[in-house]
Order: sequence, then structure tokens, then C-alpha cells
Amino acid sequence: MRAFTYGTRQNFKGFDDNNDDFLTMAECQFIIKHELENLRAKDEKMIPGYPQAKLYPGKSLLRRLLTSGIVIQVFPLHDNEALKKLEDTWYTRLTLKYQPIDNIRGYFGETIALYFGFLEYFTFALIPMAVIGLPYYLFVWEDYDKYVIFASFNLIWSTVILEVWKRGCANMTYRWGTLVMKRQFEEPRPGFHGVLGVNSITGREEPLYPSYKRQLRIYLVSLPFVCLCLYFSLYVMMIYFDMEIWALGLHENSGSEWTSILLYVPSIIYAIVIEIMNRLYRYAAEFLTSWENHRLESAYQNHLILKVLVFNFLNCFASLFYIAFVLKDMKLLRQHGVQVKRKVQALKADIDATLYEQVILEKEMGTYMGTFDDYLELFLQFGYVSLFSCVYPLAAAFAVLNNFTEVNSDALKMCRVFKRSFSEPSASIGVWQLAFETMSVISVVTNCALIGMSPQVNAVFPESKTDLILIVVAVEHALLALKFILAFAIPDKPRHIQVKLARLEFESLEALKQQQMKLAAENLKEESRVSGKETET
Repeated sequence: MRAFTYGTRQNFKGFDDNNDDFLTMAECQFIIKHELENLRAKDEKMIPGYPQAKLYPGKSLLRRLLTSGIVIQVFPLHDNEALKKLEDTWYTRLTLKYQPIDNIRGYFGETIALYFGFLEYFTFALIPMAVIGLPYYLFVWEDYDKYVIFASFNLIWSTVILEVWKRGCANMTYRWGTLVMKRQFEEPRPGFHGVLGVNSITGREEPLYPSYKRQLRIYLVSLPFVCLCLYFSLYVMMIYFDMEIWALGLHENSGSEWTSILLYVPSIIYAIVIEIMNRLYRYAAEFLTSWENHRLESAYQNHLILKVLVFNFLNCFASLFYIAFVLKDMKLLRQHGVQVKRKVQALKADIDATLYEQVILEKEMGTYMGTFDDYLELFLQFGYVSLFSCVYPLAAAFAVLNNFTEVNSDALKMCRVFKRSFSEPSASIGVWQLAFETMSVISVVTNCALIGMSPQVNAVFPESKTDLILIVVAVEHALLALKFILAFAIPDKPRHIQVKLARLEFESLEALKQQQMKLAAENLKEESRVSGKETET
């Protein structure tokens, strides 16, 4: 495994100047997109013929063309022959089988392939929770003292599956050549702006922007805005619960059919308000993250995901925490236990067309906005399963059923509903790994608190609640310690991958030494030649 350079192309297995299959279609797309996005203005003041499209040194030409409306869309066309082959092995035949992840990577790139790989892995990982949850639901549903067994298994399960995924992800990305990606050598993202200068690390000319200005924007503007939105979301939730209490009281007093219908009104209003808030917040989060002016696309995505993820977590789970730990109503909590949503996309016809007709057809297709919403759905599923599955143990079973259809529906939308997206190389699922691990830590605290609130456990300590709290906290700390021990004991990369990476680093250092020695010998030879000429003179 080596980084490919054109100068050393003949050293690579399978390379030939006339070989179109050496690079995958996704890799070719990435190279083309990279070159387009890094065409930047130098001395030009405007786009020729468009005086309204102003330029300054370092400005991305493609981004200015798009924002000025000179270029409407930029997207790669589907390859009908390759797409048909991929579909035949992916979703057209409804059979229980593994997805062709390597083929998906070759056509769509590593980022989308890793999403489908994680979706498949997560679905199979949910099966043990679903198998255990079903008999638990049928036979020990009301036995709160059995929470300890289920919650302990929940803890071990959530830790092990995330650690095992990291190992599988390392295997895949090493095979694809993206495991070791040097982020500091990345080109700036197209939206990054600053004064044109020379990068002190790479020596390349690119826009430069002081880091302290970005930090000021994050901590003095973005962070207070996010906190204000979270407070407003909690305030709306409390209004919703007050409306439910009011509607319930009105129905109990009158008992008419009209008041029974009124019971559903608070939930409908709350759902509409939350959807509006989510859309407005998403727009504001995207604007703020762009305004923060992150140099790398990975940094931009991480900050955007963090902003939106915190808000969605609060909207989805705050009411459950309120019901569980403030109202302490377990029956109501069970009713809110599982929420599975699925958006149905319209199908588009498969039409054979000329290249021009294909362009006209595909430009009308929807634009795939990235894997954020797909990962978010899995994240919320993981939250419902890990946080409150001991109260509603069927959550994992419903998630499994949803995800088996999710694989095919997501594959269909990638191939037939959306335009083909440009590929992006990835070494992992990025900040989502941290998000899932954080959720698993929160689940330990939540499950321990639910156990401590159970009537059976409270009956053991009828007089001293302090002893109960101390024991629950001690158990929680012990489980967290076990979790971190498991995480430490399971290496993120398999042993054979670690050895290969170490060998690669050693060989790179040896090659660098050889190159330096060769250069030194040439310099010494040149000095001797010059010295000989001076002696003759």
C-alpha cells in the first residue's frame, strides 16, 4: 500500500497508460473535482464578461461561478452500464445477503460506502438486543429488578459493537488506501477565504486566515446562539406538557367526544413546531458554520454535525428524560419508547438516452445532501435502544425491521432518485463515531438511574434514600469503568494492520534516508568537481 503519484506510476501493480480500470470511477471523479475546486483567482478582478461576479486573490472560481448563477449545477453523470451491474448485486434482488461494499466504494466513493457498511453492521449488531428484548418483553416486562440484567447487557453490547466496528472500518479503509490520511496536507475547501499567501507546511499558495478569528466567532457567536436555541427548545417542550395536562384535565371534567379529540391537539402542534424549529435551526447552523470559515471540509462537517446533533438530541430525548426522571411515569415513558420515521422518495423512470438527454434528465433529479440525515436516523435509533430499551425492550426489534428495508430504500435513492454525488475519500465515519460513543456513556447513567427508581429497588431501602443513591452511583461508576476497560482492551486496528502501518512508516523513513544520502553524495561530488576546476585555474 503506497500513495499513488504520477511520477512513480510504473511501480504500481496493474498500471498501464491505456488501462482505464486502474483508478476507480470514484477516484477519477475526486481528482476532477479537486482540480475544479482549486482553480483560484490571482490578479483577476472579475469573471470575464460578468462584471457583477467580483473576484479577489484566492477566491475559488467555481464557487463564484455557482454563486453568481453563471454555472447552475456541477455533478457527475451516472454510468448506466456500471450502475446496472451495481444494482444487480445490491438491491434489485430481495435476498438476505451482504452488500457489495467494495463495488459501492468504486462507484460512489468511500464516504457513501462507509455509511452503507455501517448501516449493515449496525443492523446485524441490533439482532442480539432484539432477540433478548422479545422474551424480556413477554415474560419479565413488569419486573423492574430484571433491569439490572438487561441494562448490564445493554452496556456491554453498546461498547463492544462500537469497538468492533472501528476494527472492521480500519480493515476496509486500509484495503481502499484511505486509512492514513494526512489532514494537514489537504487542500482548503472551496468556501474557505482569506488573504492569499504561502502555506508554511506545504509551501503552496493558498488563502490564509488567522485561527484566533475563527475561535472568536465560534465561542462568542456560534456557541451562545446554540445555547439560546437549546433553551428555547426546552421552553417549547414545557409548554407542550402544560398543554397536555390542560387537555387531559378538560377531558376528565367533561368527558365529551370533542375533548377526547382535543387530547391529540398538543402532540400535533408540538410536532409541527419542532419540525419548523429543526428546519430553521439547520439553516442557521449551516450559515454559522460557513461564517466560521473552516479551512478543511472535514472541520466544517464536524462543526456542523455537532451543532445540529445537539439540537436534535434535545428535541428527541428531552421529553423522555422529563417523563422518566421528573414525572416518573413509566407507563407514559413506554408509550413514547420507540419512534421510527421513514421518508418515502418518488421513483424515477430508467430511460435510455443520449448524453445530452441524460444531462437534461439527471439535472432534474434531487441533489443528495450527504450522509448527515442518514447517520442521524441511526444515531437516534441507537439512542432509543441504548437509553430506554430496558423500559421498552422492543425498540431494538423495531429498529432491525426498519433497517432491513432501509438498506434497499437508501440504495434505490442513491441509484435512481438522486443525482450522482461527487466521491469523497474517508478513513472512518468521522465525528459520528464520537457521537455514538458519547451516547453509550449517557446510556450507562440513564439505565442506572432507571434501576434506582424502580419500586423493587426502592423497597430494599425504605428509610434511607441516601444509601440508595450512593449504591446507584457506585454501580454506575463500576459499569463506566468496565466500559472503558473494554474499550481499551479491544484495539481500534487489528494487529496485522498495525504491523503493516508500522512497516510502511519504517520503509518511508528508510527511503527518505536513502534519498538524503544520495543528495549528499551528489553535492559532495559537485563540490569536488568545482574544487578540481579551481585547482587547475
